[in-house]
Amino acid sequence: MKLLIIAGLIVLILTAPFGYWRATVPFKSKKWFLAVHLPIPFIIIVRFAFGFSFTLYSFIILDLGFFFGQLFGGYYYKYIVKKRKKDINL
Repeated sequence: MKLLIIAGLIVLILTAPFGYWRATVPFKSKKWFLAVHLPIPFIIIVRFAFGFSFTLYSFIILDLGFFFGQLFGGYYYKYIVKKRKKDINL
């Protein structure tokens, strides 16, 4: 179980930059689509590297890592980077 949580954290760390990128491009554009779907092969690589089968609990934890990585990357851009840009311009 610890190994599965570590793999979920690795997935979160791998997908956060893609969430950041997703927040910078227009919604439902080609770049947005790529930002959402390009990390999927990395998740599959992590799954095979740690030897997880396609069971329900591993699917849920790794997908939550994907979701929260995308969410964290988007929030980081929207609330941290934009705020810094706004503060610099004042």
